[in-house]
Amino acid sequence: MKVLIVDDSHNLAETIADYLELEGMVIDCAYHGEAAINLLSENSYDVIIMDIMMPKLDGISAVRKLREDLYCNTPILFLTAKDSLEDKVAAFKAGGDDYLLKPFAMEELSLRLHALSNRGPRQDIGVLTFADININTQTDIVTRAEQPIKLSRIQLKILKVLVKRAPSIVSRQDVTDAVWGDESPPSDALRSHIYGLRTALNKGFEQSRLETIHGQGYRLKA
Repeated sequence: MKVLIVDDSHNLAETIADYLELEGMVIDCAYHGEAAINLLSENSYDVIIMDIMMPKLDGISAVRKLREDLYCNTPILFLTAKDSLEDKVAAFKAGGDDYLLKPFAMEELSLRLHALSNRGPRQDIGVLTFADININTQTDIVTRAEQPIKLSRIQLKILKVLVKRAPSIVSRQDVTDAVWGDESPPSDALRSHIYGLRTALNKGFEQSRLETIHGQGYRLKA
């Protein structure tokens, strides 16, 4: 089992690592959320141990970024001294799978890691859904009511932005920034791609999902 420990206490991280290595696990350590994200962008792990209170990027924010931006499906155990119900709710909503309070028994930590590893990667990460629209971010397969929809690369980028924010309105500028970044597209490029996206989404369906809000932007409606 390969485990990533993310904790700003070097002594605690090393103590946990020593114990788990004696059990045959392979251990990497990171001491804040940003370092964890950098490691996870280049390496894969069976389980992640995540502290909450850390410099540069706290554990809750780091896990949210891993789940929503990197589509990391590795099971995550929060190991923290924060014991309020509000903290636990935030941890699970961010994408955590288990929660263990400090101080803790090493044997219990090991048992929980094995349980998470045996459960395997999360199956719900990397799937964007709104109403009957589904995007598999691993394969970029798009369906509506289980019917496949073919989109261009830019149309897919636009749809991902709209699904993530649905049913809220996304401004023209936000869509443009998400798709083209600092590059300035031709003046009518966004309008043309929105038209193509709407046509593709509506083909074979009576109800239109994509709505243009005059002077405000675009949104998906249920």
